[in-house]
Amino acid sequence: MSQPKALPVLIQGGMGVGVSGWPLAQAVARCGQLGVVSGTGLDVVLIRRLQDGDPGGHVRRALAAFPVPEIAARVVERYFLPDGRAEGQPYRGRPLPRLPLQRDFCELCVVANFVEAYLAKDGHDGPVGINFMEKLQLPLLPSLYGAMLAGVDWVLVGAGIPWHLPELIDRFADGLDAELPVDVAGAESGSYRARFDPRVILNGFACMLARPRFVPIISSAVLANMLLRRARGTIDGFVVEGPTAGGHNAPPRGRLKLNERGEPLYGPRDEVDLAAMRALRKPFWLAGSYGTPRRVVEALKAGAAGVQVGTVFAYCAESGLDPRLRRAVLELAARGQIDCRTDPFASPTGFPFKIVQLPGTLADEAVYARRRRICDLGYLRQAYVRPDGRLGWRCPAEPIEAFRAKGGQVDRAERAKCLCNALMANIGLAQQRADGSVEPPLLTSGVAVRELKQLIDELGFEYRAADVVRYLLAEVTVPLAG
Repeated sequence: MSQPKALPVLIQGGMGVGVSGWPLAQAVARCGQLGVVSGTGLDVVLIRRLQDGDPGGHVRRALAAFPVPEIAARVVERYFLPDGRAEGQPYRGRPLPRLPLQRDFCELCVVANFVEAYLAKDGHDGPVGINFMEKLQLPLLPSLYGAMLAGVDWVLVGAGIPWHLPELIDRFADGLDAELPVDVAGAESGSYRARFDPRVILNGFACMLARPRFVPIISSAVLANMLLRRARGTIDGFVVEGPTAGGHNAPPRGRLKLNERGEPLYGPRDEVDLAAMRALRKPFWLAGSYGTPRRVVEALKAGAAGVQVGTVFAYCAESGLDPRLRRAVLELAARGQIDCRTDPFASPTGFPFKIVQLPGTLADEAVYARRRRICDLGYLRQAYVRPDGRLGWRCPAEPIEAFRAKGGQVDRAERAKCLCNALMANIGLAQQRADGSVEPPLLTSGVAVRELKQLIDELGFEYRAADVVRYLLAEVTVPLAG
């Protein structure tokens, strides 16, 4: 009987859309630590890679391993352009998600997540995980199944309370269908559900799957304890994320107060109770400004199994960020001139969202004002009950008058930014509009982006993921994974 592998000290964060793509996750996993791909937006990432000619042939290589060849072939036939797009040609879209889940949308999510997890795991035996946002409910079931079909080792879920996930994972591991309640404004809880049956979507294909470890990303010991009591199924540990971490953050407890920069103020009630976390007797990893050797050691001494780190990996050579954006941030950081601001209103989700203050991006008010508002990817749309009783969809980042007409609160929309399109632009997959404009990017990082100078001074501008792993573990003396 084989011995279980040691827990990783480092979890590489699942950052944004495609930033923590398969090359980065594979590079970290080859070092024996947990490499994580972001599961957000992979259906659009896949079809845009195919429309750009599939550089390197990696997508088609993974599709050749998909267990239902006719579905993989259908995706290639529909989206692959051997010579890439013509200059100025927009990307072809895909159906907006809705209820009940459409077959072609489910197929695309299954295939895309399979491809990303397959490529991250290819050619080594290091641990690979996938990160999902609980708030993105419609893609979650087919995306989870696709990653499990590729043998993903860990599933990490944040941006919400993922108490349904352990049961969903167990059902997919047993070859069964699964349902997930969908939040609908104006409807009773549980009134609407997304259902996914792999046997129907995959033309009768069904098999038992290995169960990945499940780790919720939470902000407090109270939430961790609630999940342990309420969830049906196994929770294998927790990532405990503080308010300095990148991307979406949990809002402060109590009434929202802002500092002089317009950022949410966090106080003692938002600090993690480490004694309470230790008392749960589950491994946990600390996240939020733990990207230095000293902070890794501090976490281990506090009883954590290790740390989750995003920002320092986001700017390494294997990151999916557009190289021009990556270099621009690193050069500003090297001069001590980079900043990151927590914006309480930018994200359509309503969660605070960290934004790098980089000229030429949507962080620039002039760039934001020039962009024509449009919601054509639809990940962050909210379902609501229309006056006629039917289901409708709205997003604070869509045109304000359209949002108002759907019953949305205009004050939520006035400062909202289209994260869906901006995050695609971050990784070089920006949509080309009919008027000749190109979707601008919007970078997110933890506040640790201000401290990248130390890493750059030691490793240079073109540092790699393996360099980061060695740097972070330089002072660790405990046995390491792998």
